[in-house]
Amino acid sequence: MPFSLHQGDALSVLAGLPDGCVDSVITDPPYNSGGRTAKERTTRSAKQKYTSADSKNDLADFTGENMDQRSYTLWLTQIMTEAHRLTKVGGSALLFTDWRQLPATTDAFQAAGWLWLGILTWHKPQARPQKGKFRQDCEYIVWGSKGKIDAVANPVYLPGLYSASQPSGSKRQHITQKPVSVMRELVKISPPGGTVLDFCAGSGSTGVAALLEGRDFIGVEKTQHYASIAADRLTETVRETLTQDDVVLTA
Repeated sequence: MPFSLHQGDALSVLAGLPDGCVDSVITDPPYNSGGRTAKERTTRSAKQKYTSADSKNDLADFTGENMDQRSYTLWLTQIMTEAHRLTKVGGSALLFTDWRQLPATTDAFQAAGWLWLGILTWHKPQARPQKGKFRQDCEYIVWGSKGKIDAVANPVYLPGLYSASQPSGSKRQHITQKPVSVMRELVKISPPGGTVLDFCAGSGSTGVAALLEGRDFIGVEKTQHYASIAADRLTETVRETLTQDDVVLTA
């Protein structure tokens, strides 16, 4: 199978994987953002923060959304240090974040040993306008590498701005689901046939994109509900992408 999916705590799962087993880390960790006070941060669930009225599915909650910024930075440093060990020299990492947690994310990224190379922008066309204010219609992707990127091995020219709306209605299967169209572009930073790791796999969008673009995938998801959805989506994607050459007939 071109993918493996683990249901469990990311730090524990990653500790059991071998050095240098992935080419890229592309992940969307819980932002732990949006609370002006301790009460707002600790009493609101992820579902209360991020679910809008247009969702047609009963989206399950997930944990890990109630840390203060110092604890978030420490957790992200720990897990990105482990991800650094798993990544080949010259491999890359991409981390989603929002404007509030951008400084903390870049700190943790570098503290974990990664070379910070820039910030990508995900533009969301359907973001709500704000009276008297600028519309908050962008999230960000911190990116960098483990050592120098080998541009000869993967000579791609990728944009720094991506525009697509979050899946809505019945297509939305996770509270913070990212568009597969955006993820398909991001996984191209991994060489063809390479392996992409997402340790906060959610409903599996990174893995679906990786498989569609000819990459292998390793996913980790803590919430059993979402791990099940991810497994179904990944399995269906493999079925859809199989060709006659991929199938060996036996008597």
